[in-house]
Amino acid sequence: MATIKEEAQAYKPATTNTIVELPEVAVDLITTEETYKTEEGKDFTIKVVEINGEKFRVPASVLKALKVILEDNPNLQKFKVKKTGTGLNTEYTVIPLT
Repeated sequence: MATIKEEAQAYKPATTNTIVELPEVAVDLITTEETYKTEEGKDFTIKVVEINGEKFRVPASVLKALKVILEDNPNLQKFKVKKTGTGLNTEYTVIPLT
């Protein structure tokens, strides 16, 4: 058991990382869906992959871009993602790795 002080000092807000933070992503990772509520109480769903017990969000725009890449390169095994912008102006670039 911990004191309130110890809990406060150890507190880390719950966040979901994105696959941008990974140096490479394997195309055969299993995705799952998780549902959350906005501050207004509306549900929203995200796709996530779990690696070593840590969850990473997979943006829909990444899946859309990867689909196009896989049409021309169905044997692709790994890719990485670069991010530009923030908030609603965030854009993701999917880069195939050999």
